[in-house]
Amino acid sequence: MSGAAPDGAGDPAAGPPPNGLTATLPRIERAAGTLATASVARMDETLPWFRSLPADQRSWVMLVAQAGVQSMVEWLRHGGREGNRVSDGIFNAAPRALARSITLQQTVALIQATIDVAEEHVPSLAAPGEEEALRNAVLRFSREVAFAAALVYARAAESRGAWDARLQALLVDALLRGDSSDVLASRAAALGWVDAPPVAVAVGRSPGGESAAVLHELYRAARRISVEAIGGVHGDRLVVVIGGATEPLSAAGKLLPGFGDGPVVVGPSMPSLDEATESARAALSGFRAAAAWPQAPRPVAAAELLPERLLTGDSEARRALRQQVYGGLTRAGGELLDTLDAFFAAGGVLESAARSLYVHPNTVRYRLRRITDVTGLAPTNARDAYALRLALSVGRLDPPDGVNSAAL
Repeated sequence: MSGAAPDGAGDPAAGPPPNGLTATLPRIERAAGTLATASVARMDETLPWFRSLPADQRSWVMLVAQAGVQSMVEWLRHGGREGNRVSDGIFNAAPRALARSITLQQTVALIQATIDVAEEHVPSLAAPGEEEALRNAVLRFSREVAFAAALVYARAAESRGAWDARLQALLVDALLRGDSSDVLASRAAALGWVDAPPVAVAVGRSPGGESAAVLHELYRAARRISVEAIGGVHGDRLVVVIGGATEPLSAAGKLLPGFGDGPVVVGPSMPSLDEATESARAALSGFRAAAAWPQAPRPVAAAELLPERLLTGDSEARRALRQQVYGGLTRAGGELLDTLDAFFAAGGVLESAARSLYVHPNTVRYRLRRITDVTGLAPTNARDAYALRLALSVGRLDPPDGVNSAAL
């Protein structure tokens, strides 16, 4: 036993400590507990946020400090030269929850406090003649520990980012499926979603590539315009929930670089996320139907695509044309329907419509303006006239509640 080599001496790969620190290493080992305690005391003294940590987290930091001192001893024993890396296992003494409670910047401050204490103890730790060598070694070690801490936080961020991406995909999928508000609320809470009304859903093509990269660019753009955003890539589609934008269509326009080519359709604004299923359904239906309107603006509101959505079998589009457009005209008075029929029969020629109705052209002009006020659609606009024609057909085939079809 007396002839046994000291720790590290029998490892040819380790080499001797730099500048003959062999005599210093036992001193550091004996003082490890003192150094860790002094380091934590320094943190408590100089870092106000550290004093406010719960007792369990402070104890974790103490464990990390002790592991750090021991790691420094091992690092010095194995050479402590350039290129010798400190394992990030130094942080294994604390649970992963600590990385979520303490930021990387705060971790660097803790490392700085520990290194300051170690430097102050160099005169008492170093063997005679080894003070300068130990001080230089401590500085190199502090850099290596900082690199190791950065690696730990980078891995945690990657893991958290991957998990968040999965949660966001699940939330978007729940919206598209029309899941209950409780499901939406729980998944939104897990993501830390701030329910900033109004909330709207935009659907377009994904630009391609990794989903994480696609969403990263989208979120950067959302932060620049100060809106909340949650996205998910579903096949070739990119679905984005936009919150806190008073004009969701305008906000979607500023997010266009994050989408691929093709139409981008924005559903109606809703008061909260748990009601955004309706917006998602409308946006998705509009996206499927948008190919029938090649001249559609980009982005386009789902409400602007009611005629195309009707042709795809969208029951909500049929209901809107039937109840809101046709029903609104019938409730406003029969002369509006008669005028609209005459105007379309005359090919949009106002004077011809007036002659067929036996009224003055100004009367027709007035009634056309009333139609626009009631429906939001202008008969003199070709696009709006298309929607009005379809609304007349749908309403007459299936009159809204309260409308006497025999009287029409």
